[in-house]
Amino acid sequence: MNTGKKAILEKGTGKDRKQAKLTYLYEKESRYFAQVSETVKDLAVKELRELGAARIKPVYRGIWFTASRRDFYRITYFARLLSRILAPLAVFECKDKDELYAQAGKIRWEEFLTPKKTFSITANVSESKITHSNFAGLRVKDAIADYFRDRSNKRPDVDAKNPYITVNLHLHRDMATLSIDASGGTLHKRGYREESVSAPMQETIAAAIIRMSEWDGSLPLYDPMCGSGTLLCEALMAYCRIPAQVFRTQFGFERLPDFDASLWEEVKKEAGDHYRPLPKALIGGSDISEESVAAARVNIMGLHFGSEIEILQKDFKEIEGIRGSVIVANPPYGIRMGKDENLNQFYTDLGLFLKDRCKTSRAFIYFGEPKYIKKVPLSPTWKKPLQIGGLEGKLVRYDLF
Repeated sequence: MNTGKKAILEKGTGKDRKQAKLTYLYEKESRYFAQVSETVKDLAVKELRELGAARIKPVYRGIWFTASRRDFYRITYFARLLSRILAPLAVFECKDKDELYAQAGKIRWEEFLTPKKTFSITANVSESKITHSNFAGLRVKDAIADYFRDRSNKRPDVDAKNPYITVNLHLHRDMATLSIDASGGTLHKRGYREESVSAPMQETIAAAIIRMSEWDGSLPLYDPMCGSGTLLCEALMAYCRIPAQVFRTQFGFERLPDFDASLWEEVKKEAGDHYRPLPKALIGGSDISEESVAAARVNIMGLHFGSEIEILQKDFKEIEGIRGSVIVANPPYGIRMGKDENLNQFYTDLGLFLKDRCKTSRAFIYFGEPKYIKKVPLSPTWKKPLQIGGLEGKLVRYDLF
């Protein structure tokens, strides 16, 4: 094998890159893109600002922001509301498949993977001459495969489930952006859910509910229908300052050519040094289902300070009262219980429980099917859409005073 072919199999060193002046868009501008649900975008802007982001610019389906490398690592590690974070490599005009293929082939792909590694493509196309996302993704896939084949007679395989690296294509109005998924997979997969139940709540929805409740630990928090404990886990992690991705073993930003391993270790150590202990009984929960309670206990105990949370098997109608607290809940609905259940009566009973036994508390109830809001015999303080992961739900606040 000649020197040129051998070089394509290994990432270049920092010195090599400096001499060749190889820079990508995210390196030039320290600029990144966060994918996030439209309904929590305002909250995500605040979260990004708190984590050190600057020049924050919300756009459709996401947020552009700048950050130092340290803050970029920290944002990816801590962010609770974001779906993915992308590191853009290049932006170019693209009006046909051949131009897309040619431009994708100009990226120095040997800096990101080798023929022995795997990759995947995600693509989104809108208002462009290329009209199909899958077709556009295939052209980028072909460009990467041919890039390696032309130089080494070998090519990396595609792995849609567990790739070494994921390349993202965004094509809008004939302008293409090629990026690396710096998250290394969707960020809602926290890793603490060892046990699950039917139709579990997505972690980013639970994090958004905790954030929208403005719970800060000054009052107890209780979930009387805790399921597998997702709301409780997210509340614990938020209060104790535990990174959302504390269990993630690999991140996409570790594949970037300018990855700084020592800085990343510093970020993780700093995070661990700032954990805040959880006072006993500050967070609690219960559920009528024995299976759900068992799952919630397993999931909670996998987290730091999880032993401070008590989870009981109890029907909410048997609870004597929840006073002076913040109540959060994701009640059963059609998708979870089956259409034959008497959900109208269920939500009536829930409203009466809140009204009669939870005075001096605030309740934040997530309705996966908003049609049941009118079955609760209480006047909402507010109703806000919360649409993440395919559900077009609403979060409703009830002030029980």
